[in-house]
Amino acid sequence: MRLLAVQPYIKVHRQIVDAEIICREEERRIYLYHDRLITKHRVFCNKDISDLSYRRIGDEGGWLYVHTSRGIFSYNVPSSPESFIKAFRVHIKKDYF
Repeated sequence: MRLLAVQPYIKVHRQIVDAEIICREEERRIYLYHDRLITKHRVFCNKDISDLSYRRIGDEGGWLYVHTSRGIFSYNVPSSPESFIKAFRVHIKKDYF
């Protein structure tokens, strides 16, 4: 199993303590292999992924969307995942273009 690409993403934890909202950010990573895409709590077989897309929000980050047969999963990314998406389309979904 060879690693093709890695994309950092941010998980925001919100908690209410004494009527105050406390936000904590945790940096995580998405790993793309020839046969699967792995996040901290999910594993997607590449055959179940139809596409990856990105919507920029603000100047730097945005949302990376993983389109699967089980639905669309979104990940808050701090920077453009363009190279990650390109690696997916070149190595996994060669028939995309």
